[in-house]
Amino acid sequence: MAGKLEGKVAVITGGTSGIGLAAARLFHEEGARVLVTGSNPVTVEKARAELQGIAQVVQSDASDGAQVRALFEHVKREFGGLDVLFLNAGISRTAPLASLDEAMFDEVFRINVKGPWLALGAAIPVLRRGGAVVLNTSMTNILGMPGGSAYAASKAALRSLARTAAAELVEHGVRVNAVSPGPTDSGIIAKGGRPPDAVAAIEQALIARIPLRRLGRPEEIARAALFLASEDSSFMTGEEIVVDGGMTRV
Repeated sequence: MAGKLEGKVAVITGGTSGIGLAAARLFHEEGARVLVTGSNPVTVEKARAELQGIAQVVQSDASDGAQVRALFEHVKREFGGLDVLFLNAGISRTAPLASLDEAMFDEVFRINVKGPWLALGAAIPVLRRGGAVVLNTSMTNILGMPGGSAYAASKAALRSLARTAAAELVEHGVRVNAVSPGPTDSGIIAKGGRPPDAVAAIEQALIARIPLRRLGRPEEIARAALFLASEDSSFMTGEEIVVDGGMTRV
């Protein structure tokens, strides 16, 4: 039986760990030729070993316009075109409003909002008709969680960008949707430089608010992204699927 992405070309930004890495494996299993990006040389090399025979791994800074344009020029040369774009790269930084510094705010928006905006613009000439774009937002875009002002605002902006892109890319025959994860065991909390005990405390506090009483698994978010990337969601565009264990729904 053919996979849901059989013969498709898929690019996953931030695909060297967590949700992106899980999506790379799943998209490959479903028949896609996969390319993933990462900006950290250490995780890029690790992913090259883990994804050997599964995905091509390219070092690329999602928030650098020149690198983003070079990435999609490479995709055009290497694969001839693009069918699935999963804009997954992002960072989490938290601090109360009174102590959130300007540099941290700028970093969050540079990666979480500017990055996908750059990728969408650069990918349009490469995306084939019938293609699909999936943006990774967050359930924080509808919550008022203390300390999350920059991150939540960046994800709300990304949700808005998904709607605009959906409207604009209709004429290109491309659908645009978003997957909105709840707290997920993807390593993103630890990436903020927090010590292990602080990470554990944050995770336990989040779990207490989740009706299913656990963190999501990267593979669970990847399956939702696959649905939006495939013909299973062929009559959907501009939508956001929430995968948060009931945190914002129950």
